[in-house]
Amino acid sequence: MRQSRRNALKGLGAAGVLTATASLAREAAAQQKGPSYHWKMATGWAGGPLMDIGAKAFAERLEFLSGGRMKVQVFPGGALGNALKVSETVKNGIAEMGHTWMGYDWGADPTTVLFGGYAGSFNSEYMLHWLYEAGGAELQRQFRDEKFGIVSMPLFIRTAEVFLHSRKPVRTLADLKGLKLRTAGAWIEMAKELGASPVTTPGGEIYPALERGVIDATEWGTLWENITPGFYKVAKYLIIPGVHQPTAPFELCINKDVWSKLSPNDQKLIELTAKLVTFETFTRIGHEDAKALDFYRKAGNEIVELDEEVQYAARERGFAWAEKTKAGNPWFEKVYKSQREFEVLWKDAPRYRNVKVKQA
Repeated sequence: MRQSRRNALKGLGAAGVLTATASLAREAAAQQKGPSYHWKMATGWAGGPLMDIGAKAFAERLEFLSGGRMKVQVFPGGALGNALKVSETVKNGIAEMGHTWMGYDWGADPTTVLFGGYAGSFNSEYMLHWLYEAGGAELQRQFRDEKFGIVSMPLFIRTAEVFLHSRKPVRTLADLKGLKLRTAGAWIEMAKELGASPVTTPGGEIYPALERGVIDATEWGTLWENITPGFYKVAKYLIIPGVHQPTAPFELCINKDVWSKLSPNDQKLIELTAKLVTFETFTRIGHEDAKALDFYRKAGNEIVELDEEVQYAARERGFAWAEKTKAGNPWFEKVYKSQREFEVLWKDAPRYRNVKVKQA
């Protein structure tokens, strides 16, 4: 049993998860007896970190911490429904659970983008604090319940994405003109304003589209996450930083009928497991990203940093989009106001947290 426990906990990040781990230990001790469940989870992922250290890690942790009572079978994107409409698959009961990026539902309600990250978002550290300490996760739960009829909580968060893996060098605003790029969410609209020609495709379809030249470039995940799909093999240029997506929280969605039949303790165990995995992904991806840039250099990619003009323009587009979009949308205005108030509260954080050092 002790050996099993060590194996199950192998690889858990320590930083930022001590409180969640302690809570989980207490909850798990009380959860060894009770009803057994076997659920299906729809995802938007063909594989990679979103599947492995996100959806599958959640299933593994939950089974272990529940003493084997709660089993989740994870399905790749498209197996149980449209990979871009996981929330719909869950609401309709085709799958009891789902793992998705909420911004895929931006056409139904753009408020989803505020929870999923966009060009005006703060970074992932700030986003974690907003979600778990400043009421963001509660707003997310209420919003998804009222507008989409599902139960929602954070599950997985990544650091800033790669701006583009591109077949062409992209550095200036002029380089964006006419660029055929794959993206999703509100950045579609903003990219058009900057002169690009954006399209949306599920993750599993990106590589062949990039390889055949159907698209010139793609955004997807962070430096480390993008090693798995192999975009670097068919796109010579790696464009950074990810100004379109400074953070990207993902979502665990659960069918409301399924959730309502669980005991309060079982509900709490699921919430704590999702929180633990979210912090794990933050530390894991951050560390792996630090090592990944050298991988791309050795693979023959050229690293291109966006001109400051592009970085400023992207963020300005993000704020302009949010100011325009909040009109007539009470939920968008409420969430946006909460995030901006948080940003004001944290405006002096760099002064008391960052120590200036000389660069070697």
